[in-house]
Amino acid sequence: MIDLLVNGGVVVWLLISLSVIALSVGVLKGWQFYSTRPKPADAIEQAFGFLQQGKHAQALLLVKGQRNYRAALISSTVQLIDKSSLALDDIKDEVYRQAQLAIAQLNSYLRILEVIATLAPLMGLFGTVIGMIEAFKAMESAGAQVNPAVLSGGIWQALLTTAVGLAVAIPVSMLNSYFERKAEVEAQAIQNDLQRVFTIYASASSQSSLGKTSSASKAQNTSKQGTE
Repeated sequence: MIDLLVNGGVVVWLLISLSVIALSVGVLKGWQFYSTRPKPADAIEQAFGFLQQGKHAQALLLVKGQRNYRAALISSTVQLIDKSSLALDDIKDEVYRQAQLAIAQLNSYLRILEVIATLAPLMGLFGTVIGMIEAFKAMESAGAQVNPAVLSGGIWQALLTTAVGLAVAIPVSMLNSYFERKAEVEAQAIQNDLQRVFTIYASASSQSSLGKTSSASKAQNTSKQGTE
């Protein structure tokens, strides 16, 4: 195996370097998704249950201080609505700004995997073309006394770079697609969570307004009856 890598030349070593970079990014992204998972797993749904019941303090206890992006955004949204003097539209702008930053974190370093998956087979093909040129130059120099063994040896060494390029590109492409899908699902969940929070608060505000209107109507009716 070592002989194959040595015979592959500079292109093979460059491809190996790219594979090491891709592996490092894969480990980093895997740790990111693992370390930012909600704790406990159903903490977010429990928090929404408390919010629907009007128990904001209990909801905040579940999501506040978590590294999970969804939980952190829910916590920030609830605190902004409860304690901020900003208008609702300004709160939405701020929350969506934070959401965009969180989604950017989820997609961080994925471009590196995408570039490696695209570049690796092209580098392998480039190495093969260079190797084939060298093999045919050797054949031309030998003239009529061409040794088939030398020619075939040059060809397999040239094709080695294509094989290594594909061996790097295929798993990196699969890894990139996996992390892209996880980031996409998480981004959709973040958007859904924020909409749920604002819907819960809008519903609570609507019920509160209806209650006040009903109380005022009853007071007016009582006042009229007393006057009569």
